[in-house]
Amino acid sequence: MMPLSREMPKIVRGKLLIPIEERFWAKVAKGIPTIGNPDPCWLWVAGLQGGGYGQLWVNGKHEQSHRISYEFANGDIPDNLEIDHICRVRTCVNPNHLRAVTHKENVLCGESPSAKAVRRNECFRGHSFTEENTYLFRGERNCKICRQFAMKRWYNKKSQDG
Repeated sequence: MMPLSREMPKIVRGKLLIPIEERFWAKVAKGIPTIGNPDPCWLWVAGLQGGGYGQLWVNGKHEQSHRISYEFANGDIPDNLEIDHICRVRTCVNPNHLRAVTHKENVLCGESPSAKAVRRNECFRGHSFTEENTYLFRGERNCKICRQFAMKRWYNKKSQDG
């Protein structure tokens, strides 16, 4: 992203140009702290991108609002990192709810099926995914105990049928 200007408003080609920071904060609804939530989300109330993230027109292109907020608070985002919403709210621009992480970390902290699968510690029947009880098949972890049970059931059914 290009450097964010903190200049005073200018008039260019007959239009009043308002500083980016002023334009940005005019589009944010700050939540009211409560006893149960002392640091609420600050919601972006202007334009949204297709994925539900806020956007603002900056220097001739759309920039994501959470990235702008992070940069106001922390400076430039390193090239190999992206911004993760700790609160999981895509329209939140509260800098305390944003952190710079790798793409892998961002994906695995999410709620996608693959992220949930990585966090699971046991199979659907409750057997632990230990080194002794786990094997990989087509990129997925599987339970050896459940596999043995399924094989016995298959063998017994086959014996009865034939």
